[in-house]
Amino acid sequence: MLNMPASLAQSEPDARSAGRPRRNLVRVEQQTGFVEFDDRRIAYATVGDGPLLVMPSWWVSHLLEDWRDPGFREFVEALACRYRVVRYDRLGTGLSDRERPADTLTLDYEVALLEAVVDELSPDSLSLFGISCGGCASAVYAVRHPELVDRVVLYGAYANGRALGPADALAAMVELVRSAWGLGSQMLVDVFTPNAPAAKRRAMAAYQRAAATPETAAELLRLVYEYDVRDALSAMSVRTLAVHRERDKAIPVRAGQEVAGLVAGADFVSIPGDAHLPWHGDVPDSVGAVAAFLGVPQPAREAPPEGVEELSDREREVLRLVAEGLSDSEIAERLVLSPHTVHRHVANIRRKLGLRSRSAAAAAAARAGLI
Repeated sequence: MLNMPASLAQSEPDARSAGRPRRNLVRVEQQTGFVEFDDRRIAYATVGDGPLLVMPSWWVSHLLEDWRDPGFREFVEALACRYRVVRYDRLGTGLSDRERPADTLTLDYEVALLEAVVDELSPDSLSLFGISCGGCASAVYAVRHPELVDRVVLYGAYANGRALGPADALAAMVELVRSAWGLGSQMLVDVFTPNAPAAKRRAMAAYQRAAATPETAAELLRLVYEYDVRDALSAMSVRTLAVHRERDKAIPVRAGQEVAGLVAGADFVSIPGDAHLPWHGDVPDSVGAVAAFLGVPQPAREAPPEGVEELSDREREVLRLVAEGLSDSEIAERLVLSPHTVHRHVANIRRKLGLRSRSAAAAAAARAGLI
C-alpha cells in the first residue's frame, strides 16, 4: 500500500456537519493508497479493522471529497464498527488517473479493476457492498470468486441498465452531462436526491464536477445504462441481500425487486425515502436495513423533539425550508404563499416545539429527520 501524505490521508468534515447528530459512532480516519493496474494508478481507501468489506465503485466518486461529507462518514463509520471497509475511485475519477481510454469502458474492465484492488489486500475472504452500478461488478465478481465472497449487499442496484428508462431519455441525460456539465450535474442531483436541502444540493452538484470531467462523466453514465447482469445474478450462489428505497428516481424500486428475484435465496428490504445513495437521506435507515445481515450494530436514534407529531404537513414543509436557511419571503415564493402566512406557520412551529429562534427550529428539524 502506497500511503499518501498525511495531509491527504486525513481530513475533517467541514461546516456542513454542524448540528448533525453523530449517533454513537466511533471516530475513525481513512488510510489511502494506490494500486498499479494496467499501467495506471487506482486510488483506494480503507477505514476500520476486521473482515474485509469492499464497496465496488459507483458512477463517479472522489475519496477525499466523500470523506468530508458528514452523511458519508456516518454511513461508512457504522460499517467500520466491524469491518475494514474498502472503496476506490474507478479509472477516470477522483484521485485515480484521470485519463479513461475508450477500450476500458466495459464491465469486464471494471471487474478486473475490482479484482486488482482485492488482490492488493490479499484477504482470505471478503464481503461486497454493491451500490447502484457497483452492484453489477459485485454480481460478476461473486460468480467468478464464490470461494472468496462470504456475502453480498446490493443496494439501489439493477439487473439491466437498458430497462431503466426509454432509450432516448437515457441518451439525452448522457448528452446533457457531456455538453453542459453544470446543468447536467444539477439534473442528476434532482434524480439522486430530489428533496435534499438547497445547500446539500449545491454541494453535491459541485462534488460531481470535481470527481470527473464532463466527457468521462458522460461515458461512465452511458456505461451504467449498458450493463446487463441478469445472467450473473441468476448464477450467484452466495448469501445476498437487496435493499432499495421505495421512491428512488435514479433506479426504481422495481429494479431492486428484479435483482432479488434473480438471485436464488436473496432477501429484499425496501426502506422509505427517495434518495438513491445510502449516505443521502436517512442514514440510520440505510444502516438499519443491512445491520443484521452484516452483523453491525443497529443505529441509535435520537428522540425527535417534543411536539413534532403535532405539526401539520404544511408546517413540516415550512420547517424543512427554514432549516435550509430560507427567509419567510423566500419560503413564500417557493410555496406560493403570502409572507404573512409563512410568518404565521413559523410562529406556530416555534410554539408547538417550544423554541425561541429559527436556528433552534433548524436543529429540531435535523433531530426529527426532516432534513
